[in-house]
Amino acid sequence: MTLAEKAYDALRHDIIRGELPPGRPLRLSDLSERYDMGFSPLREALNRLHAERLVTAESLRGFRVAPLSIDELHDAVNVRIKIESDALRASIRLGDDDWAAGIVSALYALNLQVGRTGPDADIWTLEARHYAFHRALLTACNSPWTLEFFERLYAATERYRIPVLLASTHSAGRDVQAEHGALAEATLARDADKATALLEAHYRKTASHLTTVFGTKRPDEVTAAAG
Repeated sequence: MTLAEKAYDALRHDIIRGELPPGRPLRLSDLSERYDMGFSPLREALNRLHAERLVTAESLRGFRVAPLSIDELHDAVNVRIKIESDALRASIRLGDDDWAAGIVSALYALNLQVGRTGPDADIWTLEARHYAFHRALLTACNSPWTLEFFERLYAATERYRIPVLLASTHSAGRDVQAEHGALAEATLARDADKATALLEAHYRKTASHLTTVFGTKRPDEVTAAAG
């Protein structure tokens, strides 16, 4: 990896996980000290994150972590449903045995992590496996552009979900793993209509839960609590 790529990965990781909270100024001098990198790769990384809407840029004021809002959350979820529904249909049409096996494997790994307690119940391992499952559903779509949009939209929505996981004691009142299992079953059965309907319902429920959790709080206040 180039230094710019390392800077991009580090910044993106910290923004998505709320370690760099919404609205925080991203001064090159501070970032250079935090990540032990020069200004040039950091500036390149910030420009890339700006293109992905994770960072804002203001004339004469430099870069900031992009703010959060419920309206943006629902916008990102709506677009994510459109992109992923098309990708899921394509994967169901084009996917081979290796694709199907990848879904089974990713769901199994996710279920294992969900069932772990104590020191083994690591939220970051859980999130990595959650991401791997949702990506496995789409990998046979034969569209690198679509998968890139999936990555961007996944990051956009995780900025809301992860702080809630870290800071909130609210129960979602749902069996998320049962939803994952039903989604995988419909996908493997090549039932595109059912699979996409389940995918949409899954994301709508998450958006509704996050909206309820935030309530009268701003999303950035929940993120601050998580930090």
